[in-house]
Amino acid sequence: MSVNVLSSNPVSQRLAGSAVLRNTYLLLSMALGVAAATAAASMALKLPHPGLLVSLVGYFGLLYLTSRFRNQGLGLVFVFALTGFMGYTLGPLLNTYLAMPGGPQTVMTAFAGTALVFVGLSAYAATTRKDFSFLSGMLFVGILVAFVAGLAALLFELPALSLAVSAMFVLLMSGLILFETQQIVRGGETNYIMATVTLFVSIFNLFTSLLHLLGFASQE
Repeated sequence: MSVNVLSSNPVSQRLAGSAVLRNTYLLLSMALGVAAATAAASMALKLPHPGLLVSLVGYFGLLYLTSRFRNQGLGLVFVFALTGFMGYTLGPLLNTYLAMPGGPQTVMTAFAGTALVFVGLSAYAATTRKDFSFLSGMLFVGILVAFVAGLAALLFELPALSLAVSAMFVLLMSGLILFETQQIVRGGETNYIMATVTLFVSIFNLFTSLLHLLGFASQE
């Protein structure tokens, strides 16, 4: 079963983009629901965080499998496996923040901020005539640098660098939402499985980065 939508002219590109966007948002809503459910279960059971190594192996392993089977029905299974796993890793983090003074307000503010950024940027990317294709290379390099810096901050326990990385991810994930949404609308992204994963990862990282920054600010 193929999940690609192909296009060959401007009219069919717009129609294909609408179909991919519709399928992407439908799958994204289900993926977010799965992540929320696993996060809630992880929180209720007070499960420990799996640790850096298991998180990286689980994330990149499931991301590879999702990409590998993106043109088959099995790809949908790996989308839910990936988002469910990421939801599980989020549970212990949320419990940590909720236990802090003002924690519930911090979590809700991060959630509201993430929703506003996603909805606002998605609407802008879908309607503007500005071309964001130039962001592709910048986003790739920026995410790679931020990822390596984030690992260094964790391994060497550098709080200042960790905050800087969170700020970088807020900007990078915002840019990725703009870029990916426009790619979908204009027919540059024809696979709704990969589009869903890209947007989900953007939302996840945007939320956790805002949570880190707001949590730090609330303790000051």
